[in-house]
Amino acid sequence: MKEVILLKYGEIALKGLNKRTFEDILIRNIRRKLDGIGEFDITKAQSTIYIEPTNEDADIDAALLAMKKVFGISVVCKALSVEKDFDTICDQAVKYLADSLSAHDTFKVETKRSDKGFPMMSMEISRRLGGIILDNYPSIKVDVHNPELTVFIEVREVAAYIYADRIAGAGGMPVGSSGKALLLLSGGIDSPVAGYMMAKRGIRLSAIHFVSPPYTSMRAQEKVERLCEKMVDYCQGIEFILIHFTDIQEQIKRHCPEELFTIILRRMMMRVACKIAQEKDLLALITGESVAQVASQTLAAIACTDDVCDRPVFRPVVGMDKNEIVDISRKIDTYDISIEPYEDCCTVFTPRHPRTNPKLSYVMNAESKFDFEPLIDEAVKNAEYKFFG
Repeated sequence: MKEVILLKYGEIALKGLNKRTFEDILIRNIRRKLDGIGEFDITKAQSTIYIEPTNEDADIDAALLAMKKVFGISVVCKALSVEKDFDTICDQAVKYLADSLSAHDTFKVETKRSDKGFPMMSMEISRRLGGIILDNYPSIKVDVHNPELTVFIEVREVAAYIYADRIAGAGGMPVGSSGKALLLLSGGIDSPVAGYMMAKRGIRLSAIHFVSPPYTSMRAQEKVERLCEKMVDYCQGIEFILIHFTDIQEQIKRHCPEELFTIILRRMMMRVACKIAQEKDLLALITGESVAQVASQTLAAIACTDDVCDRPVFRPVVGMDKNEIVDISRKIDTYDISIEPYEDCCTVFTPRHPRTNPKLSYVMNAESKFDFEPLIDEAVKNAEYKFFG
């Protein structure tokens, strides 16, 4: 008898002939997440991954918490593995689940019998174990429709498993199963949430951040790096790319109409990001833009921004309101960092009256007054790289 962790697949179970590829990526991500927690055996069978501690130093509770943040897993369970013998199952279920059974008023037993050679059917196991639980815990009642507690028994090829808590996993697809993309990571609330949402779809992230010293402080850069560290909990490793943007912003201020500062700034950022993405073989850009939150995020402004991009731009929070975005930022523990008052370069030279409905031809004409290409190439050449994870 020993405690193990059972991981149930989400969408991977529906992947047909490609299922094994997704499983292999998921297991690699699990191994990486368990690194430093202890030594574990990891096996898979019948759309379930089994994590078994192999020494006393392995912290199964820490492993359980870590597995809640691995994309591709829909349910996480800590279970007792026992011999496939009905009397043993009953005896151990009554003992192992004592705290849960004592703390609830109603229960039911749900059995899954994958080993068809086991001499009892699922319904019989559930019925007879339910009776034994009632004998041992007379204060609890059976409720097969809306129980407070469900006792789960899984009879599989190798062993039987007993558990009661099914913890919701992160869902989605394993990070790395859907390619790589570049997240434009500001110090605000929205962009970390956007990165989280695309990582949930299996995309491996790199993150690019723009600084403009002396207009932006080192504290602002450190804030974004701490956001990266938080995102690694869900997104696996993240390559962080720092771009020095002061020269470009000063030339925008010197040569472009004030009302277009913000939209031209965004176009320059996208041009730099596309060059970095091309060098790093990143197939898309990701931003935290949400329609109409600020002047640069109107439909017309977004169209002007996309005009300079040579690859898809994903905006996963585009249709969400601020409260929805904040809720996710709290869930992934980035909110408190995001609201720290250290502003990024998007706040530098902010126009008093920004153009909210810019015409692309007008923007391009204004931008053509200065040749920004050498400065863009210089910013890409001087990019600084750091890896989190």
